[in-house]
Amino acid sequence: MIVDGCTHTYEQLTASVLPAHMRRLRESLASPWECSRFAQSGQGPVSIARDLGLRGDFGGSYVLLEAGSPLYVGISRTVLSRVRQHLTGATHYDASLPYLMAQRRVPKSGIRDEVMKNDDFRAAFEAEQRRLRTCRVAMVQIDNAVERHIFEVYAAIELGTGEWNSFDTH
Repeated sequence: MIVDGCTHTYEQLTASVLPAHMRRLRESLASPWECSRFAQSGQGPVSIARDLGLRGDFGGSYVLLEAGSPLYVGISRTVLSRVRQHLTGATHYDASLPYLMAQRRVPKSGIRDEVMKNDDFRAAFEAEQRRLRTCRVAMVQIDNAVERHIFEVYAAIELGTGEWNSFDTH
């Protein structure tokens, strides 16, 4: 049965499709880009793509690397925009990773919008964004949404990013 245009069986995904995406991601991990390139003022996804020699923003997966080690695996329909949001976003929606990281540093309970108004928390959030700007990022294009979603879990397990990757939602 086809789901979201994915014509592969689960067995095909696990035996060949996901490992092929992982090989391409590992190639990208060998020469990641500096995250600071994604946080420059006045630079959006179009100019970032041009600077990186890409045709434009794309659906796929990305890995943030800190000191050469995988820190976090993410997916998006617009990878360049999503990486930029983590680094420059002002809300917990835009910058969910630095929000999570700040929660570990300065635990605050309550409604996320209200937590973001707390001065101590906001300082921790911004510090985590600065931390992420010192990282590097590797990316792989994955056009199909089903493949992208399954790949996120696959890559997080393969790369050992369980400290920051969580799939427990709602």
